[in-house]
Amino acid sequence: MKKRKDPRHRAREAALQILYQWEIGKTDVAHATATFFNLQWPDADEPPEELRQFAATLARETVERLPAIDPLIAGTAERWRPERMAVIDRLILRMAICELTRGADTPHAVVINEALELARTFSTEDAVKFINGMLDAIRKKLDAKS
Repeated sequence: MKKRKDPRHRAREAALQILYQWEIGKTDVAHATATFFNLQWPDADEPPEELRQFAATLARETVERLPAIDPLIAGTAERWRPERMAVIDRLILRMAICELTRGADTPHAVVINEALELARTFSTEDAVKFINGMLDAIRKKLDAKS
């Protein structure tokens, strides 16, 4: 029997796929969101509205916060600018940092764990280690500021 995924995890997967389409397709995030949910949603059933809203908001806020997120990544990754990172790894980092900084009620440990699960699904084991190290260092920087 296949284990059903948590709706928030499914929403984060959808947000990551929206961001990937936004990045690769050079389209705006609203268009990428509409395309994903209208044409690429993998299930036979429509996505629940709560999932759709969480994914769309997370993707949009990630893009809106890039001017603050990318310098945080660049300042933490020694000798690696965000644009030199693998696309999917960069997007996972950006999305997790957005969640860490937006003041949502999700604990930092949960956000980081979710990012690692996304990396396990969509990237490599080396990426999991890299993302874990990056997010842990960024979390410490953010905690020091607050």
